[in-house]
Amino acid sequence: PAFRLFQREFLLGYLPALAADWLQGPLLFQLLQSRGFLRSQIAALYSCGFASNVAFGLVSGVFVDRLGRKKSCVLSSGLCSVSCLLQLSRDFLALAAGRVLAGVGTSLLFSAFESWYIHEHLERHDFPAEWIPNTFSRVALWNSGLAVAAGLVAELVAEGLGLGPVAPFLVAIPFLALSGIFAGKNWDENYGKSRSCSKACGEGLRGLLSDPRVLLLGLVQALVESILLIFAFLWTPVLEPHGIPLGIAFSGFTAASAAGSALFRRGVTGRLRLQPL
Repeated sequence: PAFRLFQREFLLGYLPALAADWLQGPLLFQLLQSRGFLRSQIAALYSCGFASNVAFGLVSGVFVDRLGRKKSCVLSSGLCSVSCLLQLSRDFLALAAGRVLAGVGTSLLFSAFESWYIHEHLERHDFPAEWIPNTFSRVALWNSGLAVAAGLVAELVAEGLGLGPVAPFLVAIPFLALSGIFAGKNWDENYGKSRSCSKACGEGLRGLLSDPRVLLLGLVQALVESILLIFAFLWTPVLEPHGIPLGIAFSGFTAASAAGSALFRRGVTGRLRLQPL
């Protein structure tokens, strides 16, 4: 019972932030296009978000450990909220700043929350390490459902209610506020080991170069992520001229992704016992 209570408190803080993140995906291209920007300018704005995510990702672990993981979770919600508000602007620099903040906030979203949970699970509550996958399985299940729902909600508020492509970003703000307030009030603070950024990056680089298989795995993963980011930019201009509802299409993509993950898990753990190459 104590574990279930702790798990529920984590999910109540984490899931609203994930829902807000998904809400910002379906209509971003359409929003920037409605502001009158050229395709090249939209590509530059997307690149601002991707670049800030990558750049901050190099030091996010050290940053989160020093600042405090709970504070980092609250900061993530705050940065993403400001980013959503900046989408109301028609100024290119303001929108670029919004994409940079979104990149940093997303980097924190996918590092601080999980780091906080693992520390609390093992160090403060002393629960068995074997129970950690149970929590993250629940996160994955909920995350898939939230992704599908986000596309439907985005389509409803933007087209069904006629509020335009900025509406999903405004809908995301209450979810971010809920996540930040809940974590700030109900979670305990914890910290990681204090180390310099140069030392942390050096350790990571040595880890890559020490084993060719690790380097190869990193390169393959980078190529896969590159394909996904290119797809994230191109799918809207490809589908929009055909009159396909973008929110519905987004839900279809995320549902297919969830189905693929489920098939993979079934393939490697079921009767087939398939092995990843």
